[in-house]
Amino acid sequence: MGLWHVFYADWQMECCGTPFSVGEDVSWPLLFRAGGDVLGGGWRDQLTELAGPVEQDAGRVLRDRSGLVVGVGESVATPGDSTPLVGLLTVETHGGRLPEAGGQVRCVQVVTQEYGETEPVPGRRSLRSVDASPKWFAGGGGARSEAGLVVTLEVPDTDSRLSHAVRRTRNLPPGSPPGTETADLPPDALAELLAGLSRA
Repeated sequence: MGLWHVFYADWQMECCGTPFSVGEDVSWPLLFRAGGDVLGGGWRDQLTELAGPVEQDAGRVLRDRSGLVVGVGESVATPGDSTPLVGLLTVETHGGRLPEAGGQVRCVQVVTQEYGETEPVPGRRSLRSVDASPKWFAGGGGARSEAGLVVTLEVPDTDSRLSHAVRRTRNLPPGSPPGTETADLPPDALAELLAGLSRA
């Protein structure tokens, strides 16, 4: 069971999304994008590292060595590339056929983004933990607006850098298998721990 931070944009939810709660099972089409392509960049704790071959199928698909399969944005990698990549996993319901990743929602944080005259200010955002996603977001493009969600998704048969960080934080023995980091934690305690590892 790998833990993955996923950005779910406000407009994606408002257009075609179905609200969800912590503990709920979901399945979403995921696109791996360059961090700078989302809200101007400045992401840090939410970035994901993936390594594996990029294949050209109906679109670009990356099969991470840990088991996660996602679509890949054009600015991230080209087919045949297998260099480790760092970027942001995003829900993309308008990008054609993308692989879906299914798992359990473990943490939900609303992203409030600061905007300049017309563009997001890179890295100027805050996160607020909630128990469930909203359908509609506040602000509508003002100086500070809710821009979406950072969701921590636990995906079976995968492992991640975030999962390793949780195992280290919980002082689990080296070599502990994926899934042990969440096995005995109450949902509220796990959500609090994950929110602490995903800061603005």
